Amino acid sequence: MENYDDIMELLNGRDRFCRHNGIRLTKVIEDYAEGELILTEQSLNGLNVAQGGATYTLADFTFAGAANANPGRVVYIGSASNICYLRPGLGKRLLSRARIINRTKNTCLADVEVLDEQGRLVAKVTCSGFVFHPR
Repeated sequence: MENYDDIMELLNGRDRFCRHNGIRLTKVIEDYAEGELILTEQSLNGLNVAQGGATYTLADFTFAGAANANPGRVVYIGSASNICYLRPGLGKRLLSRARIINRTKNTCLADVEVLDEQGRLVAKVTCSGFVFHPR
């Protein structure tokens, strides 16, 4: 199995928005990634729970890790997603797991879960992506 630590380091290092907001990848292997969001005052909404956009960004960034962890080193970017919030994000951090469930020559589809520290499901996300050809 290939080592994907360089993809994790690249994404963690280059994504300024996630770095600024306490979001990082913690594990990347082929077609799979894990991430975390450290909850701070700035990531909470008016009800003192994780802001929905922060929860979504964690899921999206974890999707990026899984999508780009492929043997061909093909670059994927997101094309669509659907998120269902199931409970408030509480505690000191949220965790995420993204798994690619289908990959074709040009697209991929992932199942992403966002969990609280007790392992309870906070959000369920489906993300799709397409191959990106930088100019």
